[in-house]
Amino acid sequence: MARLFIFGLGYTAGRFAQEMRGRGWQVDATGSAGNIDFADANAVSEALVAASHVLNSVPPSDGSDPVLDRYGAELGGKWLGYLSSTGVYGDTAGAWVDEASPTGGGRRSARAECDTRWLHKGARVFRLPGIYGPTRSAFERVESGKAHRIDLPGQVFSRVHVDDIVAGVVAAIERDAPEGAYNLSDDLPTSQNAVIEEACRLMGVAPPPLQAIEEANLSPMARGFYAENRRVANGKAKRVLGWEPRYPTYREGLAAIRALA
Repeated sequence: MARLFIFGLGYTAGRFAQEMRGRGWQVDATGSAGNIDFADANAVSEALVAASHVLNSVPPSDGSDPVLDRYGAELGGKWLGYLSSTGVYGDTAGAWVDEASPTGGGRRSARAECDTRWLHKGARVFRLPGIYGPTRSAFERVESGKAHRIDLPGQVFSRVHVDDIVAGVVAAIERDAPEGAYNLSDDLPTSQNAVIEEACRLMGVAPPPLQAIEEANLSPMARGFYAENRRVANGKAKRVLGWEPRYPTYREGLAAIRALA
């Protein structure tokens, strides 16, 4: 039986683990939903010895990568995957980025450094934009009253449905894809306002008022989100992985989530 080890069994990695178990894989993982304590070096080492494939979804901590710092020496000879962020590209004033675009110039400097370290380790690095899916989408923000429409003309973001991430990583494993970076994003970068408006339309409620960013009382993290503006190209993943997003735009993604309600 093929065995997979996941560092950090969170929202996205959890759905990936579910998919791989359905395909007959043995999956061990750290994290609150996992079966192994990250701090238990003996248990982690034993599971790593047995695993042929390793996926890391643990974000940087204190500016460094906790997985590479603690267990990097034990990852040799494994298929390696790393869930990174398109935030490594920084702000491009709305211009397109692909895997050849420079990294490290944005607010996600620690993420960019970890991204580079995993590339040097021989990983398939999956750079992800805003992730959404069941229980984690614009619908929850609208329902909780936390949805905003910010008056920033020309501001666009890319996003990806969680199940399209899973499909991309599965494709990379099945094709034994070359080491390197892959952007997994949908086909239609657009404003956050458009996403909120579509969610409200599907819910049959009025969208929140349009506000200046100063009026919205955003958290520092949210303000940082709006400080960057870029479009993420996914052509490499399509060519090399044979991957096509099941939800090519936010419209299909939101409609599918709403159908589950």
